[in-house]
Amino acid sequence: MRRSFLVAAALALAFGAHAGEEKVRIKEDTGADKVRQNCNACHSLDYIRLNSPFLDEKGWEAAVNKMIKGYGAQIPQADVKPIAEYLGRNYGKR
Repeated sequence: MRRSFLVAAALALAFGAHAGEEKVRIKEDTGADKVRQNCNACHSLDYIRLNSPFLDEKGWEAAVNKMIKGYGAQIPQADVKPIAEYLGRNYGKR
């Protein structure tokens, strides 16, 4: 997972993505607002598509918690489950 994050970060830098800038549109569904609000604050939403082949809902929940605990993301604990559910449902490994 660390490698995936590093790849996503490198791509974001290479393509000039900036925090808070939404170049990628995500699927509209329950929880999309929380993803835009929380995830896009630190990195491009390209990260979702880069990791979608590898993560199911539990994997997404672990990734969100890693962002909080490992990288200091200011994501409210109440938003973790809805974000993971949204990502698992719309971008999860099948």
